[in-house]
Formats: sequence, structure tokens, C-alpha cells
Amino acid sequence: MPVSLLAQAHIALGAARSACLTPRVAAVVDFLTAQFGAATPWVWVAVFLAASLLMVWRLEHLTQSGMEGTVLGTLVMPYCSGIGNIIFVYEVYSQSLPSQEVMTNCLVNNLTNMTLCIGLPAIIWGAAVLPSAKRRAKRKRRDDEVRRLNRLSMLLTLLAVLFFTGAVWALARDGGLDFGDGLVLVGLFFFWQCFQVFDVLKSNVRENRSLPWTLVVDFALLLLGAYAVYLSVQGLVQWLARIEHGFISVQNLGWLSGWLLVLPNAGLALYYGWKRQPEVIYTSQVGDGHICIPLCVGLAALFRPIQLPAFFNVAVVILMGAVVIHTLVVLIFGQLPRFMGWLLTAVYGYFLYRGLFA
Repeated sequence: MPVSLLAQAHIALGAARSACLTPRVAAVVDFLTAQFGAATPWVWVAVFLAASLLMVWRLEHLTQSGMEGTVLGTLVMPYCSGIGNIIFVYEVYSQSLPSQEVMTNCLVNNLTNMTLCIGLPAIIWGAAVLPSAKRRAKRKRRDDEVRRLNRLSMLLTLLAVLFFTGAVWALARDGGLDFGDGLVLVGLFFFWQCFQVFDVLKSNVRENRSLPWTLVVDFALLLLGAYAVYLSVQGLVQWLARIEHGFISVQNLGWLSGWLLVLPNAGLALYYGWKRQPEVIYTSQVGDGHICIPLCVGLAALFRPIQLPAFFNVAVVILMGAVVIHTLVVLIFGQLPRFMGWLLTAVYGYFLYRGLFA
């Protein structure tokens, strides 16, 4: 980081407390600033990543406790990896930053999830949602059924992304999103979550299974991680909001926050790619996308009308195209071939070009 930028960071973080900070959070901000000075932004990044690793650790325990990968990816992971995006919406509103940054943040987050975060593990480890015929013959019938049910759940969540993105595009055809549009998007999200919850409860009743008591401990630790994410996102947004020029500045707040907040999900994708659990990769990335679109976009529209970034239409087309590709390859082949991983990575590069340089 350039010396001048470090100096700006020191001045910014040593400024008066923002009105949106609670006294307890402000005390943490002041303490870290006094201890680390200009390096405080890097401390916030470290706190953010450490909190994300804590969440991954407890999520892995949930998996070992018997919670299926698709359930974990659809109902639990999105809130853990997407909590930073929700906090970002609040920060943009409370600090009177342009609401357009929320849309940019969500598009960057979702496109990174659906292209790079799924494509890279497929390139490195492969992404066979269904095993080959030879491997299926060696598996128990029960395992094969679970795999097939996971694929159906994945296809449903992928179609939900297509539907939600299309809904945002349709509502934004007048050039932006207002309070009424926000109500529709938030309502769609909670209807989807209710559907998922009842599906889990139905499966538990059918299999005469109850959730383990250790869930209380796991969720307590997840909440601790979420609070650490809250502190770090708040500190980083305030720091960027006071830097007016350069690539690392408030001018690119949506892009920079989108990349930062997608890091936990990228870590999940690489970890579960290494564990050979592509169904968790898919559902975690797709579920995180549901948090951004429609929830975060809808919440931001409830606070203040959202103006669209210049690359909105291009981003929506690329995002919906990526979802169609995933749906077709999972439906037809039962896996994401490695060459498709390369294609999705190249598509992400094209998105960066159109969004940042075109």
C-alpha cells in the first residue's frame, strides 16, 4: 500500500466517530486505531478473514453432525458468508453513501460466485455432482439416492437465481428500484426461505430424525463470527468512505466491497472442492447469491431508491447466462466439466473488463 494511502488511512481512522457507531463499536475502532495506526485497515481485513474461518470451522462440524450438504449450503452458509453484504447495506444507508454501490456490490458478489468461485474448483478438482456409472455401481443404493436428491435441490436453487435476477431486471426497467420494488424482492426472499425450512422439516419427519443439541454451540460461535464481521466491515467501509481519489477509494466502494465480501465464499468453494463435495460448493455459492439478490438489493431499496450502475444490463445477461450453463451441465452431465470451468473463468474476466474499463 503506498505511503500516501497509509497516511490517508491514518487520518481517516483517527477522525471523529461516525454518528452511526454504537459506543461499544466506536471504542473498538478507537482502540485498534491507537494500537495499529495506518495499518488498521489490514487489521480489519485480518479480523474479517479470521471470523470467516471460524464460521467455516463450525460449518464443517455441522456437516459431520449429519446435516446434508444441500441443506447446509442453502439455509446456513448463505447467512454466514452473506452477513457482510447485509451489514454493507446498513453502512451505505447510515453513512449516506450512493445506493448504487449496493447494486454494484451485489452484482460483483453474485457474478464472482457463479463464475470464478465455481469454475476454479472445477478446474482443479472436478465437480462431479453425480459419480460416474462405474463409481455408482460400487456405491450403496442409499448413497446414490442422496446424490440424485442433491442434484434436484441444486437445480431448484439455480432456477431460483434465474428467477430472482430476472425479477430485479424486470423491476428495474424504469431505471431504478424504489420502496415498492424493495418490498417485492424482500418478500420473494423470505417466501423462498420458508419453502426451504419446511422442506428440511418435512425430511426430518420422514426420516424420524432430530437436529443435534450441539447446534446451539455451533450457532453461538457463528454469531460470534458474525459480530466480528460486523466490526470489520464497519471499520473498512468508514475507511474507504474517507478516501476520495484512486482505485482504492470510495469511487470503487461497490467493487472493492464485493471482492472483499466474496472471500469467505471463495474459501468455502476451495475447501469443499478439496473435500470433493461439489454439491456444497454449488449450494453455498448459489445461496450466497440469494442473500445479495434479492435480499440485499431489496433491503437497500426499502431504505432509499437505488440507481443502476452503467454495467447493470451486461452484468445481468452474464449472470443469467452463467446460471443457464450451470443448470444445463448439471442436468445433462451431472457435473461441471473442467473446460466449462475455464469458460466461466474467462467470462468473469470479460465482466471485469466491461465493468471497470469499457
